[in-house]
Amino acid sequence: MPQRGAMASTQNTGRGYSHPGYAESLAEFGVPRALPRCGGWVLERAIAGTTARDLMGPYPLFTCADWSGLTDDVDELGDEVVSLVLVADPLADVEAPELRRAFPDVVRPFKRHFVCDLEAPNATTTHHRRSVRRAARAVEVETCAEPRERLDDWVRLYDELVARHGAVGISAFSRGSFRRQLALPGLIALRAERHGETVAMTLWLEDGPKAHYHLAASSASGYEVGANYALVAAALEQLRRRGVRWVNLGGVPANASRGDGLAHFKRGWANDERPARLCGRILNRKAYAELGDRGGAPGWFPRYRANEHGLAAAPPPRGGEAERSG
Repeated sequence: MPQRGAMASTQNTGRGYSHPGYAESLAEFGVPRALPRCGGWVLERAIAGTTARDLMGPYPLFTCADWSGLTDDVDELGDEVVSLVLVADPLADVEAPELRRAFPDVVRPFKRHFVCDLEAPNATTTHHRRSVRRAARAVEVETCAEPRERLDDWVRLYDELVARHGAVGISAFSRGSFRRQLALPGLIALRAERHGETVAMTLWLEDGPKAHYHLAASSASGYEVGANYALVAAALEQLRRRGVRWVNLGGVPANASRGDGLAHFKRGWANDERPARLCGRILNRKAYAELGDRGGAPGWFPRYRANEHGLAAAPPPRGGEAERSG
């Protein structure tokens, strides 16, 4: 496959979603707050119409350096905030019983995530290999040595995606958020060029031996030739060379059918599946009860945010999903 560009370094310095700079990139949605024992970050948010505050994990996933420290971190939050909600990294070495010690109120499957073990035999399907060859004839793939220099291209493509899917809130991100993300150590950006124009890009976040397929966006021209197939194939090969073993290709709702387009795309690269779990804890029960459900749908956590689209991180699994990895 034609490919240009090279990594500035082969050293993996990324911390993925646990990097403080990633939390800072979401600061317009909450004040970043460190969890010192586990090494993760959460966002402290105001609750509209009240003086109360609560916490959420970074979108789309929470991860940390030491999961054994998470329970103590959460215990020490006390009742100064109403609740904490997050979606745990499906690649983390932590199981549901350990999560329940920190989150006695809610631990449940949220989405199933497709995973590629790069040390296992290549699991790419015949359909995907054929699509990669087709895309390689139409686009030239480049690894962005300085991702920030491609901010305008990325924002243009992502804005098209947001308009197409009607994304709102935190999942829509902002130009300022992306400016910070593109500067993160361990972020890898690949772009596909067709007729001199950037028609698709993918962003990946390294985290030690793991990596996450963070976001992808294409123009109509990129969709036409399946540019994302070429980009994912190139990214997986680069991650393998950089010593990454497990790649989280992202999730789909637990009830998605096998014919779902996004599930089909992600499944075609994967050789494993792992659950991402929704975790919630009520820290101030009196305040939580007083807030009620504010007319939201049952089953959300925290229930008082059920009608805040794009901010309530934890609805029951349902429906479709925007074209993103998380």
